[in-house]
Parts: sequence; structure tokens; C-alpha cells
Amino acid sequence: MNTFLIAEIGINHNGDIELAKKLIDEAKEAGFDSVKFQKRDIDLVYDEAMLSSSRESPWGKTQRDQKEGLEFGKKEYDEIDEYCKKKNIHWFASAWDINSLKFLDNYSLKYHKVASAMIIDKNLLKEIAKRSKYTFISTGMSSTENIDEAVKIFKEYSCPFELMHCVSTYPMKTENANLNTIDALKKKYKCKVGYSGHETGIAVSLAAFSKGISSLERHITLDRSMYGSDQSASLEPRGAKELISMIRKMEIAFGEEKLGDILKEEIPIAQKLRAHIK
Repeated sequence: MNTFLIAEIGINHNGDIELAKKLIDEAKEAGFDSVKFQKRDIDLVYDEAMLSSSRESPWGKTQRDQKEGLEFGKKEYDEIDEYCKKKNIHWFASAWDINSLKFLDNYSLKYHKVASAMIIDKNLLKEIAKRSKYTFISTGMSSTENIDEAVKIFKEYSCPFELMHCVSTYPMKTENANLNTIDALKKKYKCKVGYSGHETGIAVSLAAFSKGISSLERHITLDRSMYGSDQSASLEPRGAKELISMIRKMEIAFGEEKLGDILKEEIPIAQKLRAHIK
């Protein structure tokens, strides 16, 4: 079974719908199965003191200016929905609050995503689980108790899910990847486990793939030097293509678990190399 590959556009579109479309193009061309965005009602996710504090950005001088500048509304998501249908690629989004979840209900999305930051929001988890759509749950910044509670909620509502091992640093240092956690999550929760990576390059993601992950999520960008907190932990088009190409080749190379089968292509070689053996 192929690994489900998610291109995390997130907020790397910088509030520009045309840039978002170019990122969708990048994901499609590279071979990702889906693109993912992030949706927030900023007045629910952030308090007023934070929003009114200073922050220089292309959109103004406050945190509110920056957050509003990065947030897409219905007009943009209608375009995204139509564009993804045209490009024949799935899209979905991580809702950071219940208003945003209700907003996403307007679209026929196949998946939900729980961002690492939101895994402790029990009310949001319950609302997502009630919708019974397959849900990816990232585990960054989470204790075992946090994960236990999330899994309990999704099981109570009989909502299909998988966990995604994640380390929430941007970019993540290789020595912090701790990919053996993937095995620990599988063993403890008896569920599918994916990997959501924030590292630079592709080596750690390939190592995660070798652990038998069911899904892989990586941020993508057109240029890592662009404005944005996630850009430096993202893959540019060349890196995205290389990662997907290598994963698909590795899937073929792993083949089947079987012993004692001789390939028909090996038979004439065996006859030649063993001809001297009586």
C-alpha cells in the first residue's frame, strides 16, 4: 500500500491566492496525493493583547495585521476548491477552532487534520470526531497523556484516525527527530502512524518512510527565503520532486515478504554461473 503524501502549504501562500495555486501546481507536479492548508478564526485563537502587540510584516505593524494578512476567506477557499478539482488533487485543512471547522464543512473534504498545537483542545477534538471523517492527528509538543486523551475521544466517536509523529521546531534538528517514536506509537495505540516533518532536506523523511509510516506530510514552498515562519522548514520544488520520486521507488523496492522464490530472470544466470558445479 502506497504511503499517503501530503504537501503542507499551510500559510506559505502568504495570503496570495495566485501563490497558493502555484504551490498546488508544485505539489501536483511532484506527485503528492493531497495539499493541506490551515484555517483560523484569529479572534478565537489569539487574545486581543497578543493581536494588538507589535510585529513588523508586509501587512502592517501589529500581530493582527500579520495574522489577517495570512488568512484566506471564503472567496479564496472557493478558488482553492475549484482549482484542486481542476488539478485532480485532494485538499483539506487543519481547523484551529470550531468556527473554522464549521467553515470547512462548506466543502466536500475527505479528511480532517488536528494540528499539534490543538491536540489538547478537547472540545475541538470532539467536534472533529463527530464528523466521522478520516483524521490525521499530529503529536508535536504532546505528552503521552495528551495523546491518550485524543485517541480516547476519536475511539469514543468511532472516527477513523491515524497519529503522525511530529516534532514542533522549525526547522527541526536531525538529532531531535527520534523516529523510533513511530514504533512506540504503533505499539501503544495499535493504529496507523504517519510522520509530519519540519526538517530541512529529505534524509529524515526517507528514514521515517523506512519505519513503515502510513502517511508523510512536508511543508512546501517556491523559495525558502520567502517571508514566513514555516518557509525554512519547507521543501522547494526540486527537493519535493526528489523526495516523492525516491519514496515511490523505495515502495517498489520493498516488494513482498517471501523466501525461496527465484526470479525467472535469475534462472539463465544461475545456469551459467553454476555450470561448473556437479
